[in-house]
Amino acid sequence: MMRGLHCLVLTCALSLAVAPAFASKTAAGKSHGTPDKAAQARDKAQLAFQRDLVSVLAPGGDPLRLLGAALLARPLFNQTPSNSFHRLIERATQAEGAGAAAYWMQLADCDANADACPNGEALQHLLGQAPDNAAVWLLKLGADARSMKQDAAREDLAKAAAAKLYDDYAGTSLQALATSVGVLPPPADTLDPAHPGGAVGMQTVLVYGLAGTQPQPSLQLIAKLCENAGQDASIKADCLALGKTLEWGSSPLARSLGLHLRELLADDPAQQQEAKAARRNLVWQVQSFTQLLARAPDDAALAQRLLALARSGGTEMSLQLAALRDNGIPAEAPADWQPRKTE
Repeated sequence: MMRGLHCLVLTCALSLAVAPAFASKTAAGKSHGTPDKAAQARDKAQLAFQRDLVSVLAPGGDPLRLLGAALLARPLFNQTPSNSFHRLIERATQAEGAGAAAYWMQLADCDANADACPNGEALQHLLGQAPDNAAVWLLKLGADARSMKQDAAREDLAKAAAAKLYDDYAGTSLQALATSVGVLPPPADTLDPAHPGGAVGMQTVLVYGLAGTQPQPSLQLIAKLCENAGQDASIKADCLALGKTLEWGSSPLARSLGLHLRELLADDPAQQQEAKAARRNLVWQVQSFTQLLARAPDDAALAQRLLALARSGGTEMSLQLAALRDNGIPAEAPADWQPRKTE
């Protein structure tokens, strides 16, 4: 059963990786697999544009604007201290009206090499601010499991199972980026003449690429824990309750795990079959949305619609379904459709 989950997790991850942020983008040359001079110049211009966006957004105290600036700054090297991800996300959490999304992104303000992730202060704040969010308790479960705190991890699972929702705040990050990216027009040297989507196509790549770097709980750890429940009726019950919440979660990854848990743990064969069919439709939805995103650099009208959806807020899952609906793509897979194989 885990093999199927791994495949779906990889498929869902495509939706996060299809539009890389400028700071990590590479352009292959025609012969040696290295960026050609034009691509190198364009990448340099795009990075400069991203720095300029941060500089324009950084002043002021609007929490959504500061979140957008922090997300834009996160992949950039050698930022001035005042325009660094660390300082901007700190200011976003301190701004009047700041929500849990800023603290969620602050989870990434940590030193992975020192085994200091996620950011402990941000996690503690989220536990107090968003106790009804299963995603927060799953993050704590991961941290407690790494620290070999088995009793605490079991309690975390119970808290996650009792939570009312699952939200990783990717929708808010998309909204922050989509409302921020238009504060400056992209210079001509940032645009690839081979992609007719122009400025709006480039902005869409930037927005969806950066929003795809949200902190995430280790959902595979949760899957393993629940699969190994054995004859422990209380763990099975908590995993089934958590699965129901995940099925209505904010991200395709959360929904995939929720459906997997129902398919694995439900006593009713009809419920198992229904979950399996829903997972197939989920793969269809994710792959269809991935294909839409891949067209954005070449289709200005489509890119504009995707940016408008991001600005409207919601969750990553609701945004993807809205994008499919707006483009006449059904949410249910055709009867003869088969998912692409993943290694």
